[in-house]
Amino acid sequence: MIDFQNGDIFKLRNTGRFQNEKLIAPLFVSGEEFLGEYQAIRDFVIFTNKRAIAVNVQGVTGKKKDFTSLPYSKIQLFSIETSGVLDLDSELEIYLSGVGKVVFEFTGQSDITAIARAIGESVLS
Repeated sequence: MIDFQNGDIFKLRNTGRFQNEKLIAPLFVSGEEFLGEYQAIRDFVIFTNKRAIAVNVQGVTGKKKDFTSLPYSKIQLFSIETSGVLDLDSELEIYLSGVGKVVFEFTGQSDITAIARAIGESVLS
């Protein structure tokens, strides 16, 4: 489970493909579409058009996994910080009702504007 009290920061890199599709696709609801997958060392986050699914890989073998669904419909506000010339990292902050702030930090060339667009479409419609 994400430690929501501490506003956990995930340093994530774009995997460039949906490498955990067999694991995550059965959790998708009707009309849900994959947008991107971002990996930390073992943990990863899948962004869809409806939510973010944070997966905490546990144990020595990594067979045990904790899935946390962060539905965009529960986001009260969000902000993005895009990468610059010298600072290549980008950041997404979301504030969920009843939970608080969650921060995702992305490294390299991550298209967080596509994620922000999906969140905006859900929050603003």
